[in-house]
Amino acid sequence: MSTSLKHALGFLDFVNASPTPYHVVDTVKNRLVQAGFTELSERVNWVGQLKKDSKYFVTRNTSSIIAFTVGGMYEPGNGISIVGGHTDSPALRVKPISNISKEGYKEVGIETYGGGIWHTWFDRDLSIAGRVFVTDPKTGNCVSKLIKIDKPLLRIPTLAIHLDKERAKFEFNKETQFRPIAGLEKAEDAKKESKETDDVSAEFQSIKSVVERHNKDMINLISSKLDVTPEQIEDFELILYDTQKSCLGGLNDEFIFSPRLDNQVTCYCSIEGIIESSVSNQLSNQSGIQMVSLFDHEEIGSLTAQGANSSFLPDILHRITKLTFNPDVDLCSELPSSYFWTAMAKSFVISSDMAHGVHPNYSEKYEALNRPKLNDGPVIKINANQRYVTNSAGIVLLKKIGALSKTPLQLFVIRNDSPCGSTIGPMVAAKLGIRTLDIGNPQLSMHSIRETCGSADIEKLVNLFDAYFENYSTVGPTILVQ
Repeated sequence: MSTSLKHALGFLDFVNASPTPYHVVDTVKNRLVQAGFTELSERVNWVGQLKKDSKYFVTRNTSSIIAFTVGGMYEPGNGISIVGGHTDSPALRVKPISNISKEGYKEVGIETYGGGIWHTWFDRDLSIAGRVFVTDPKTGNCVSKLIKIDKPLLRIPTLAIHLDKERAKFEFNKETQFRPIAGLEKAEDAKKESKETDDVSAEFQSIKSVVERHNKDMINLISSKLDVTPEQIEDFELILYDTQKSCLGGLNDEFIFSPRLDNQVTCYCSIEGIIESSVSNQLSNQSGIQMVSLFDHEEIGSLTAQGANSSFLPDILHRITKLTFNPDVDLCSELPSSYFWTAMAKSFVISSDMAHGVHPNYSEKYEALNRPKLNDGPVIKINANQRYVTNSAGIVLLKKIGALSKTPLQLFVIRNDSPCGSTIGPMVAAKLGIRTLDIGNPQLSMHSIRETCGSADIEKLVNLFDAYFENYSTVGPTILVQ
């Protein structure tokens, strides 16, 4: 098997296992543990826990994760090479009270998350996945459990064309006409559900139980999947996902047809890159720290406790840069904050998100000379108004890294008469004062329920990140910027 096909198939497994940000982080954690990374906790002091020539990761809210490796030659104040991305994608989320009955159908109330192309969600085989909090009867503690129902449960049906002939284009109300149907009502079900609700309501509750707020059959299915009783379920965050698997496509398998390419391509490629850069004796010879930061909530602005505009990345960087990496030190031996600022001035962030590949049927929507193509390599994204924070110094760095890894790179700017998307790059750069560049693999149908990218581009991005982590400590200082 070629390495290109190996990475393409590895990505298919990754995205098929990860329908929600919680699953993305869980999939990443399992891969990191397999590669010898050690988990850390923000709830304890890290003094004495970190060593040179070692690998670590830490999570926040189980939906964001930071992984890093410490070079064997690292000294406090040395630079840090970072790749940043996000774990979330546009999706539909179950409302806190979701049980709806209408015209004999059982429906589920949903809320739109992010800027999805919502008409693509009609007539798809949908299911639910996410995080469920349950009470442990032995300890009384509430613990979170991941759930992924691998079965079509829901569908948002379109209106038949015979009943909608006068509409020039497909339009719908997202509150009243964008509800998934989950089943049919039965008279005996309504009576039974009413009695059970009365029984539950007999005891005082500050918030109604999940049995009262959601469809009973859905709760029973969730509790059966988790091997708990419905009464143990305290609350959950459930996301709808398309049950159709991610797959190779095209006459010669040159495409990947998949949900959530934006931005699980970065999640997969960055983690594989940092793992590959740490194998054998490469890490022992490194003088810097290599890091991957994957944040939740990019699609809604990142202004949350676990978003890119939060304290998560600065907190972790402050912790690391203040350590002496002497296992015998105590709290009084932490380094002053000046080491943090020195390290930031020597560091670099690659903000990695997907890019717009040229669409053959809408070529007029693209700038005349900057038209990224699928399978032609990662795209450096540039915007004069700093929606992307790439500058010439960053391009020089990536050009050198691309040459070392033999990775072709493309350039992209948006048309002057077209709006520009945003990334985590500007907020991370502003928060840390750190040099940053925006990059991403080209794709079609961004924010659709099914997107398209090039299968060969997965390996190219992995190789670029691998070379970046391996060589930044030596290449970075050769590009002089005051």
